Amino acid sequence: MRHHIILLLHLLAATIWVGGHLFLSIRFLPEALKKKNPSILINFKDKFEPVGMPSLLILLATGILMAYDYDVTVTKWFSFSDSIERVVSIKLILILVSVAMAVNAQLFVFPKVTSERLRPVAIQIVTITIIGVAMLVLGSLVRVGGL
Repeated sequence: MRHHIILLLHLLAATIWVGGHLFLSIRFLPEALKKKNPSILINFKDKFEPVGMPSLLILLATGILMAYDYDVTVTKWFSFSDSIERVVSIKLILILVSVAMAVNAQLFVFPKVTSERLRPVAIQIVTITIIGVAMLVLGSLVRVGGL
């Protein structure tokens, strides 16, 4: 039952993180690029961050807890020794990249965004969305034995 509750929390956090970025990429990014209006993205970011950032941390915590449930402890991380461990290691790499990108966006990308400098923000948004979808696909592979 413990594992199931952790899985549900993980899936809810993934829904917020990946769904939010898909919504941003599909709905708001094209409009901001078309209108050359960075405030569209900044407004979304300001509204999404209070829910998005905690969901990212919940994904990290619940992911680690579930890895331990599959006996993929810290000593086995990044060994790529079996099918579940490969999924865990790739997801850990992707979540660390996601955290680094979130910090980068907060400190460097968004503070410099202007109507002429929308491309770096667009690249950041599309990249983090692709990473989120990739982590979702990888997580689904656990149900079928891993990678």
